Amino acid sequence: MRRRDFIAGMSGSAVAWPLTSRAQQAAVPVIGYLHPAFPAPNAHLAAVMRQLLADDGFVEGRNLTIEYRFAEGKYDRLSLLAAELVHRPVALIVAPNTPAALAAKAASTTDPVAFSASDDPVRLGLVVSIAHPSGNVTGVHYFNTDLAAKQFELLRELVLKAVRFGLLANPNNTNAEEVKREMTATALAHGAQVDVVVASDSRQIETAFATLVRNHADALIIGADPLYYGRHLQLATFATRHGIPSIYNTRDYPEAGGLMSYGTSLTEVYQLLGSYVKRILKGAKPADLPVVRTTKFEFVINLPTARALGIEVSPMLLARADVIE
Repeated sequence: MRRRDFIAGMSGSAVAWPLTSRAQQAAVPVIGYLHPAFPAPNAHLAAVMRQLLADDGFVEGRNLTIEYRFAEGKYDRLSLLAAELVHRPVALIVAPNTPAALAAKAASTTDPVAFSASDDPVRLGLVVSIAHPSGNVTGVHYFNTDLAAKQFELLRELVLKAVRFGLLANPNNTNAEEVKREMTATALAHGAQVDVVVASDSRQIETAFATLVRNHADALIIGADPLYYGRHLQLATFATRHGIPSIYNTRDYPEAGGLMSYGTSLTEVYQLLGSYVKRILKGAKPADLPVVRTTKFEFVINLPTARALGIEVSPMLLARADVIE
């Protein structure tokens, strides 16, 4: 081989290597993960989704990158964080609750969004219809906002003499007013009353419990909210410390010492969400993926907490519940 041909060949290879490297890097999909609360309390749920992706060959750090954005309870930061992900850019945005879903939807009309939301996604404007989402957004609809009346009935069945109920709601959540209306109507139908207290951070949670104690609340319903979920240990501790029987929307609360919970299985939510993320990564369009609804509900009672509160759990409730001894 002549010297100049060898040099030309080497020059061509030198050009090709960086291009190949860049092409390989570009082939690694990037997912944006947007959440309004804190990383730690939600880590085990995000792990459910990551495992589902890994089982199908999408392994974070190997052939998948996930950009995490947490608003740390400041819901007004979600729009900025969503815009960051859009400009990153990302293959899709995962928005695992209603506040994140709304921010992701507003940030882009083209980037795919896979959401889970406890509110009606059609009413929220996330999708045109459940069967035909249209646009760039689809995901999972789970039932936590719609369970307020059922939670009230279960709590009243456990605390028979309760007539004055408290409701803790986050005013920054889009579901707050709907939950207030439903809970108030349910209480009136049962000859009870509801005192609504609001909190959007840890300090306000303490103030809310002080108000509940001052009002002599007989029992308490904790509204479904990502911030509250991230504070489940604090909420469970406060309720028990102040002697207020309380019901929550996920099993994490009674597992942390709270009295009882009734709500959708969040593990199922993240499994369904992960399955849609996989399909979108493989080329499916959100418009072609109907919104899926969850089917698994969990009713959990913490018996040691019931005993500490002086509550005797009826055999009928025990037979229906997943009991923590």
